[in-house]
Amino acid sequence: MYADETSAGTRAWIARHRRENGTGTGAPPDQVADYEEYTHLYDESWGDPELRWLLSTVPTCMIFDDHDVIDDWNTSAAWVAEMRATSWWHERIIGGLMSYWVYQHLGNLSPAELAEDELYAAVLAADDGTEVLRAFAERAEADPASVRWSYRRDFGRTRLLMVDTRAARVLEEQHRAMLDAGEADWLRAQALDGPGGVDHLLVGTSLPWLLPPMVHFAEAWHAALCRGERGPRWARFGEWLRRRADLEHWAAFTASFHRLTDTLAEVGRRDGAPATVCVLSGDVHHAYVAEALWPAGRQPRSRVFQFTCSPLHNSVPRAMRIGFRFGWSRFAKAAGHLLARHGRVARPAVRWERGGGPWFGNQLMTLTLRGRTARLRLEKAVTDAGRGGRDTDRAGARLVEVLDRGLTEEG
Repeated sequence: MYADETSAGTRAWIARHRRENGTGTGAPPDQVADYEEYTHLYDESWGDPELRWLLSTVPTCMIFDDHDVIDDWNTSAAWVAEMRATSWWHERIIGGLMSYWVYQHLGNLSPAELAEDELYAAVLAADDGTEVLRAFAERAEADPASVRWSYRRDFGRTRLLMVDTRAARVLEEQHRAMLDAGEADWLRAQALDGPGGVDHLLVGTSLPWLLPPMVHFAEAWHAALCRGERGPRWARFGEWLRRRADLEHWAAFTASFHRLTDTLAEVGRRDGAPATVCVLSGDVHHAYVAEALWPAGRQPRSRVFQFTCSPLHNSVPRAMRIGFRFGWSRFAKAAGHLLARHGRVARPAVRWERGGGPWFGNQLMTLTLRGRTARLRLEKAVTDAGRGGRDTDRAGARLVEVLDRGLTEEG
């Protein structure tokens, strides 16, 4: 879902819609502006026959990221203030939250949760649920802590925690957090719930927890600059850089990174620890595998991984590909440590090693769990040049295995 990068057909429909209805005043002509325009975008995005087939046959768990609303959504308090000062932002964010609830959030809830959901009951009871849903979206925008988009699903002895890393942010510069206090408490409680534990814990977060080390330290350094560690001039530079380089992953929310790290380690060290703790992410338009490691005597019983895969990616420029590859090197890690020192950033308690990648292109990552065994497979889409297909052709495209490995002794 790209509400801020629309197709030519959608742009033409938006122009007609606004002329006929007098809506979207001041809104960018190439971006959706209200609930009705969002519904058109969902219909276009999910109306592709192959995608309709996929959604009808494969169970899905969804969570939004920035482009569901707009690039850089909730990147900083200064950004939010600028957007709220425009004539069109309020209707845009309300329409985005309303449509997300209808098209994505409802499908994330179990039948039991739906039966207990007061908003769902109120919408069903109303002749027209628009105002009921709009009032909910207004509250969610005014007080993000009043709504929890994160959710938990248990599949036998595998637990999935899908974590909202967009709407639940705390943006005051001196107290920045990826998750507000209530959301962070919820995540820890769900991860540790149950005396017997689970065989596998999966944490779904659109933004990766572990990045290439140099990128991690660069984002931590940058966050320190924005907090004022090197004075107001560096802080102004930091805000400028944050928006242009998308420096807003877990590493850029230092306290939240450490709290998530501590939670995952606590789960892995408890009695009856899972065989694996896996963080599942996308966002960065390529794929890689990393394993988290702690000092001797502190290593969890569980193996702790970061699995990152953006299946249908935006093409990554060559310079960024080189940068992502370079970011895993020893030289890059050393450079990252120098940045951290400049920002007065402490090194994290955990280190991590690359277990595969980076891979670029359209790809599919599959995690197979059976009992306490786990296996990871990555397949990449390639074009069969022998059949005359171009890179953008569907005809001749096929999946080629690039990784297949066990994650546990039995796997």
